[in-house]
Amino acid sequence: MKKKANEQLKNKYMLAVLSALCVLLIVVSFLDSSVVAPVKQVSGFLITPIQKGINGFGSWLSGLTDNFEDAQTLRLENEELQAKVDSLTEENSQLVQDREELRRLQTLYDLDKQYDEYEKVGARVIAKEPGNWFQLFTIDKGSDDGIEPDMNVISGGGLVGIVTETGPNWSTVRAIIDDNSNVSAMVSTTSDQCIIAGDLRLIDEGSLNLIQLTDVDNKVHVGDKVVTSYISEKFLPGILVGYINELNNDANNLTKSGYITPVVDFRHVQEVLVILEKKVYVPSDSKSVQPDTTDETDSGDGTENPAV
Repeated sequence: MKKKANEQLKNKYMLAVLSALCVLLIVVSFLDSSVVAPVKQVSGFLITPIQKGINGFGSWLSGLTDNFEDAQTLRLENEELQAKVDSLTEENSQLVQDREELRRLQTLYDLDKQYDEYEKVGARVIAKEPGNWFQLFTIDKGSDDGIEPDMNVISGGGLVGIVTETGPNWSTVRAIIDDNSNVSAMVSTTSDQCIIAGDLRLIDEGSLNLIQLTDVDNKVHVGDKVVTSYISEKFLPGILVGYINELNNDANNLTKSGYITPVVDFRHVQEVLVILEKKVYVPSDSKSVQPDTTDETDSGDGTENPAV
């Protein structure tokens, strides 16, 4: 209690002293300038640094406020620029996709002109079997568009495969790289017959099997073009399959085997053309011509899968 009373008394004394000082300064301000000059000098000596300090603090505070406003403005501008960058990036990505699609469609258009003797319908791939390769896939056109099983499918410069099943608005295509695919083919320069056999393990190396090539006169060479044969049961003649990249003599010294590089990129099949015309196959007279059994290969399920 006593301590509190002492503090109050002390505050009263301080207030009285400050009041007296203020009164003194007021009185001094009315005195002659020669009397006030020393006081002004002393007060200037004492007050000027304080004023400078206050001015400096004010300037720093003002600069801090300006910096804060500038940072806020820069952040807003950065957000706007980032939005523009995102928009331009999206537009650029779309342009790249459109350009790539245009390139594919141009290739498909050129292919359509190359085989202009056939009526065709374009389709897009909408599903595929698991894996890296398009060995069995589904397209978005079906029986409502005139597609039937055994119709040939082309893309990317040549033969893709054959339609195996159809629905009203979808079809299933088995590619020539499938393990169960065998295509009767021939070398375009000599018309020597052969079979192109699908092998998913081999396509990883970018090749397909070429077997039972009848090159009696040794006129077939690496680099020659291989097309579908006119004696094929299901494939229309003259469709490009690929190019020979290796040839070897078989043990019987009568036929040759090797590999071809397919013209179609079976990793990136997106659009195809389905030829709306099926091969008209007329079986040979069994009495006059011996049935061809050399084109048959084991499908792996106990049945034989003939080349077509």
